[in-house]
Amino acid sequence: MAEAILFGVTQTIIERLGSYTLQQIGSIWDVKAEFEKMTKTVSTIQAVLQDAEEQQVNNRQVSDWLMKLRDAVLDADDLLSDFSTHVLRQTVMGADKMPKKVFIFFSSSNQLVFGLKMARKIKAMRGRLDDIAKDRKDFQLESRSLETPVVIRGRGQTHSYVPEEEVIGRENDKKAIIDLLLDFDLEENVSFISIMGIGGQVRPHLLNLYTVMRRSATGRKSENLEIDPLQDELRKTLDQKKYLLVLDDLWNEENESWCNLKIFLTGGSKGSKVMITTRSKLVAEISSTVSPYFLKGLSKNQSWDLLKRMAFKKGQDPIDTNLEAIGMDIIEKCQGVPLVIKAVGRVLYFKKTEGEWLHIKNNELTNVTQLKDGILPVLKLSYDYLPSHLKCCFAYCSLFPKDYVIHKLTLIQLWIAQGFIQSPLGENLQLEDVANEYFMDLHWRSFFQEAQEYDGVIMSVKMHDLIHDLAQSVSRIECKLVDSNAKNVNDKVRHLSFPFYNVFGENLSLLVKANKIRTFILTCESYWPSNRDAVVEESTLKTLIFTFRYLRALDLHELNIKTVPNIIGKLMHLKYLDLSFNEVLPSSITKLVNLQTLNLCGCGKLRKLPTNLQKLVYLRQLDTSDCYNLTHMPCGLGKLTSLQTLTFFVVSKEDPTACSSSKHCGGLAELNKLDLRGELEINNLEWVKDATSETKAANLKEKKHLNKLVLRWNPRVRGREISEDEISLNGLQPHQSLKCFIVRGYGGVRFSNWFSSLTNLVTLAVYNCKKCQHLPPLYQLPYLRELRIEYMLGLEYMSDRDITDEISASLPSSSTTFFPSLEWLRLFNCPNLKGWWKRDIVDNSDVGTASTSQQHISLPSFPRLSQLVIENCCKLTCMPLFPHLEKQLSLGNASLKPLQQTMAMTMNTAETSSLPSSSFLPLSKLKHLSLCKMQNVESLPIPEEWVQNLTLLEELEIWECPTLTSLSRFMQHLTSLKTLRISNCEEVDLFSDVDDYGSESQRPTSTCLQSLTFGRISKLEALPAYLQHVTTLQYLSISQCPSFTTLPEWLDNLTSLHTLVIIECPNLTSLPEGMRHLSSLQSLRISNCPHLEQRCQKEVGEDWSKMAHVPKYSNRR
Repeated sequence: MAEAILFGVTQTIIERLGSYTLQQIGSIWDVKAEFEKMTKTVSTIQAVLQDAEEQQVNNRQVSDWLMKLRDAVLDADDLLSDFSTHVLRQTVMGADKMPKKVFIFFSSSNQLVFGLKMARKIKAMRGRLDDIAKDRKDFQLESRSLETPVVIRGRGQTHSYVPEEEVIGRENDKKAIIDLLLDFDLEENVSFISIMGIGGQVRPHLLNLYTVMRRSATGRKSENLEIDPLQDELRKTLDQKKYLLVLDDLWNEENESWCNLKIFLTGGSKGSKVMITTRSKLVAEISSTVSPYFLKGLSKNQSWDLLKRMAFKKGQDPIDTNLEAIGMDIIEKCQGVPLVIKAVGRVLYFKKTEGEWLHIKNNELTNVTQLKDGILPVLKLSYDYLPSHLKCCFAYCSLFPKDYVIHKLTLIQLWIAQGFIQSPLGENLQLEDVANEYFMDLHWRSFFQEAQEYDGVIMSVKMHDLIHDLAQSVSRIECKLVDSNAKNVNDKVRHLSFPFYNVFGENLSLLVKANKIRTFILTCESYWPSNRDAVVEESTLKTLIFTFRYLRALDLHELNIKTVPNIIGKLMHLKYLDLSFNEVLPSSITKLVNLQTLNLCGCGKLRKLPTNLQKLVYLRQLDTSDCYNLTHMPCGLGKLTSLQTLTFFVVSKEDPTACSSSKHCGGLAELNKLDLRGELEINNLEWVKDATSETKAANLKEKKHLNKLVLRWNPRVRGREISEDEISLNGLQPHQSLKCFIVRGYGGVRFSNWFSSLTNLVTLAVYNCKKCQHLPPLYQLPYLRELRIEYMLGLEYMSDRDITDEISASLPSSSTTFFPSLEWLRLFNCPNLKGWWKRDIVDNSDVGTASTSQQHISLPSFPRLSQLVIENCCKLTCMPLFPHLEKQLSLGNASLKPLQQTMAMTMNTAETSSLPSSSFLPLSKLKHLSLCKMQNVESLPIPEEWVQNLTLLEELEIWECPTLTSLSRFMQHLTSLKTLRISNCEEVDLFSDVDDYGSESQRPTSTCLQSLTFGRISKLEALPAYLQHVTTLQYLSISQCPSFTTLPEWLDNLTSLHTLVIIECPNLTSLPEGMRHLSSLQSLRISNCPHLEQRCQKEVGEDWSKMAHVPKYSNRR
């Protein structure tokens, strides 16, 4: 990593030496010539770095020279940073122009000593660099041209990579492993299954079967736990339960250890599995209770297919057939290991000629003979071919523990703080754009995996264990992850991370020798309890600050810090500071004039930001999310022209024009010139005094890089004029590029017309706008996927414009688009909402009649809606149809008419030609149906022929329907049902529609029902007889059923039953004899059933022998 860092630091030094400020000061102190000489020397060094990097592999002297150079260059960077920071601090103290201020500062007598001291240091540093530069001649290092600057891809260009779900050649392996897991061992409670393969084979493919997280039994990371407490937690969690435990990448080859582990884990229920992945054949053989599964490499054809995907655009065959022949030889050396093939393939992507491919084959891969020993050198090849600007970024990732979720935004901010990011070439580009390109490039080259996305944008990634090993290998001198003790930390280390606060606290005294570190971060997860309980003493923070004065990045998140010492201002080089989820922020933080990122997320007790925050002239990221106790924003915030992110802005209750003179608070005008990105929430808009001028001054319409905007009024503040809120909203019009827009507590009657101009909107949410009567037209927003309307008490209709005729007339040509992308719609607590359009007339006729059928045919339908939730909107009787729902339909205290109208659609008419298929049946893809609080409904008013559409329904919930009496005929047709919950339906009679409950004609035809819950059904006396045929049932719960008196003798037919819960069934007097034969039953809970509890007393109860075999029994009240 030394040589990789040198490229970035030398460039920083050159840019700093050429800056206007240092040139002026150089003239004053008579060191301008020294600056020029240093620039020349550093440029000369930079030119030979590429050659030195290549020679150091086989030349120890060159490697030593690079280390010596690294120390000198980093010291020079620290010195010049000292110099620049002193100048900057003096400059920001006043409002005068910089040149005048600089001359005043350096001509004053009290700065002469400082000036002479710095001049001597600069001359000495220049001499030190000169001496090192002269030594390069001993190694005959050649000058190389600098690498091409990073080019940001345009809108149409994206990184292509093999999606992780597209795994090549593993279908048979997947099936075999699943079969092993499902195989039931009659002799052993717990089966041990070992999967052995070369590194890079096993884990990536298992991750496509299971989400394997290294969590302990407590749901936390298991690192740093003592073995005894961990065993105790495991035993409590796993004993008497059926479980799957995954032990990943194990190497322990001691047979005794495995015997002890097997004894320890045998407390699980029958069918439990322990799956072990390993690269050791001996581990596989001694750990497995069945024959180990040996994961073979990809076949030659599969390997070539994967290599093509990595090495050629769109995975096409090469035009030059010679490349295919060379490629076949290369994949022979990769031995079918996907991780290696992907790494080599990305190297070859940049090699276009036959000669370049031959060089990789004959020179780079010749030393790799046994891949099991040589996989890291092969992966190192992919690192060696990285551009220099990516090498340091990748190596820096070794600070994160294995399996750690690396958040992209945090990583980018840390890279920028360390100076790893080249200055952008384009006028409209920022460092964040370049850093994002670095990130995506590393991901494209397969250095990152398991990407988590939101709206198509990668938010976080992980690193494969072997890639993490590679990162640690190349950064072993620079970066240290201190997981237990700091004995291996020396004065060469520049970057430190700690997985837990207590590790840092215990080792602080050992870190004094590493007094030049630039990174100090905590990588613990936010839920880790040791951090929640930690109390960091002020003395500890003082020691840290005094010891590490060259820090660029400091992370102290979630440490319950009560007092941050004012001496934090001495960290003059600091660029990244994370104080999230703490309580305080000292005013001395404004001395950190180099600060670029300040994270205050979750500082809920923080009431104000420092008054002189504008002194942080380089601040780029200010995260104040969830700082809801802030009373105002500091005056001068708008002067931070480098600011890219401001997540939370609060409008002061005081008049901003009165406050600005006292330099306490700033109004919306502070936002005027800020080119903000990401998200912005503006809170307390009810306190805007001059709505027209203040909101216009915010200039939101020009902020084209904002992705998310939240506008919040406090609806509890009374006495506001409706017109003022409407004027405020009008003036806060965002740029049309906005993707997510949320409005809360708005007090106006109507929304602004500009809503319809937000053509890039993906998410729109409107909450608690009680006086609003309708929304603006939204139906033509092309990308709107999520719409939430909640607590809109005055809302009577969704739109004041009826476009049904317009849409109906254009159906054959589909020229009018109706919510073309909407996938999720939630309407909640809108009690006065009557219809979608103002002209909608409530039709109380039977939807089954021909006339009504013709009426609803003209209604438009949502073409892509997948989830629909309507709750507490009982007057809504007419809305667009929703035949394509897949994920969820939830109706609570709502009319059933929209459902009836949708189910009654005639799908083969010309009017529905815009639908995907003329044979498509309404709701035939629906998976989840929930009906709640349906008043005055005796039976589900859906004709039986319509119910037959629901062939894919997997989950049905019916809650609080007090007059519902019949369900049986409805249930017969739900052939895919897996979960059924019926609760608070006191009058429902599960037997009312059938005469012979055991007959084939009336029995529900679902063959996959797994979970069944009956609650508060007063007429339920016994289980329906047809359930005896549902052998797939795993969970059965009966609660608050006072008439329930008998569990049937056929209960033992439920051979898959795992859990049985009986609560508040006072008239149930005994357990059936069939209980003895429920061999799969693992958990039995009986509560508030006095007769039954007495009969089930351990050892002495009359029914104890029927249930004694159940591993887990609870009678908690």
